[in-house]
Amino acid sequence: MSLKRSHSSSARSLGGSDGGGKVDRQHLFDALKKLGEAGTAFAPVDVALATGAAEAQVSKALLGLAGEGVIEKVEVGKYKAGMISDLSPAAFLKVYARAAKADGGRHKDLSEIQRLKQNNDTMRQKLLAALGERDHYLAILKSHGIDPGPPPSASSTSTASPGPSGLAVPSPASVSSPSGPGDQGGH
Repeated sequence: MSLKRSHSSSARSLGGSDGGGKVDRQHLFDALKKLGEAGTAFAPVDVALATGAAEAQVSKALLGLAGEGVIEKVEVGKYKAGMISDLSPAAFLKVYARAAKADGGRHKDLSEIQRLKQNNDTMRQKLLAALGERDHYLAILKSHGIDPGPPPSASSTSTASPGPSGLAVPSPASVSSPSGPGDQGGH
């Protein structure tokens, strides 16, 4: 007998799940209602332990319910069930049936949209912090009577910019590298 078979058969004999079962909807509703009343974030494993279902099945169900807007996905692998207390068991069953019919591609898309929204929020916060820092330093310069000069524009990214004396100074990208030993161009 292989180790894999031995491990899987002992897991079933100890009361472990075989991973292929379905999530009992009533147990799921009850567990989510308790978690919603507590108001804390939870992971699929917490619900799986409370319901006795396989974690993979619970995770899939939670992702579908988050896609339907019944629970909220707060971060990767963490949910909040604040809105579940507003649902009756019959309404929950209807939403759960809709969520179960959704294909895996839709779940992936919803997850990707959520990730992009979080990334957008993070970038917005960083941009606002950078703008605040810029404004702070500009105010310091102006308070000391220093003119910070005009803001950079898109045209300043050209290959040559005028130097302090008005002469064109080449940018580092336009300066050619010295000829190598194998380079015979123009010598």
